[in-house]
Amino acid sequence: MTNTESTVPLKMLLFYFHAANTVIVSFLPLYLQYRDLSSVEIGWIMAIGPFISIISQPFWGYMSDKYQTVKRMLMICLIGVLISSTFFLQMATLPLLATLGFAYYFFASPIGALGDSLAQRRADQLGISFGAIRTWGSIGFAASSLIVGQVLSIVGIQFIVWPYLLLAGAAFLSSMKLTDAKVKKRPVQFSDVRHLMKKKPFIIFLFIITFITITHRANDSFVGIYIAELGGSESLIGFSWFLGVASEALVFATAGKWFKKYHPLIFMISAGFLYSIRWFIYASADDPMLIVGLQFLHGLTFGVFYLTAFQYVTRLIPMVMQSTGHLIFVAVFFGISGIIGSLFGGTLMDTFGGDTLYLYMGILSSIGSLTMLLYHVLPYGKS
Repeated sequence: MTNTESTVPLKMLLFYFHAANTVIVSFLPLYLQYRDLSSVEIGWIMAIGPFISIISQPFWGYMSDKYQTVKRMLMICLIGVLISSTFFLQMATLPLLATLGFAYYFFASPIGALGDSLAQRRADQLGISFGAIRTWGSIGFAASSLIVGQVLSIVGIQFIVWPYLLLAGAAFLSSMKLTDAKVKKRPVQFSDVRHLMKKKPFIIFLFIITFITITHRANDSFVGIYIAELGGSESLIGFSWFLGVASEALVFATAGKWFKKYHPLIFMISAGFLYSIRWFIYASADDPMLIVGLQFLHGLTFGVFYLTAFQYVTRLIPMVMQSTGHLIFVAVFFGISGIIGSLFGGTLMDTFGGDTLYLYMGILSSIGSLTMLLYHVLPYGKS
């Protein structure tokens, strides 16, 4: 089997899972709005995923390292997702949405990180670029945002469950054919986790990135509502996500050519300042087409930032803790940041509107970028 052929199931898993995740990221806030939830209530529901991920992602990462298999953990999580989402995405009241949301996110939140961890290991084993594998997740997200947006514009946002189940089912079928990344190592112990959490460069780095990732997660939760607030439709929202994630896919696909030219922190600092510029422009928008037209910046912000941060974390953590370290990183990136971004973002949106929300996001990402620049010049950032 060739290197390319051996990664096909993994690429298809990433494609279908991120295509399914499009339904949640891009259209769940609109579904909740359809169910007459306020922006604050939507923020609470959107914060469930990040909240539970703080527990579930390190848990599934630890289980993966303990039993030395990513494949089996992915299959278990995908089965849980298929069962829980069947009910979660058809509920209409806040208590039921919240209760079933906890079950759904417990299984859904680790899948992307486990897939990325497996992609990083397979890329290292085969001597290929991590981005060459990970780009298939972005392609899936982009294609789904365009197609699902059109479909939901026609049939109605209330039928959100059906495209999700179709795509998640395809992801599960792909997971059955995965090649696990076998690493000859001793099983991970709880003492290893304690040792990892005492690594100062790792902990300081996680703290700094939250200033930027909070703004990214707030945008995930509320850009669709902001576009609708400015007069945009579901299909326009889907198209905006398509443009953004298509640029992300391009960044991942070409990472092998540009990534090693500079230290990862240089790329992260640059992406952080570009985040600030992006949010300040969004804050001044009075036409949804301006948001859509600038969505190509998603690739130059999130695409560059996530890829280089993931690679930098891989440098910081020992091999025995790869899955655990990766999932702790993702728990911070999407979990803790998601809670803060969803809750405070919903409050700001309800009270002052989307323009004020994006103004504060620009200020926060600027603080994060400056702090990361300081981290880079200090000894901790020399890894």
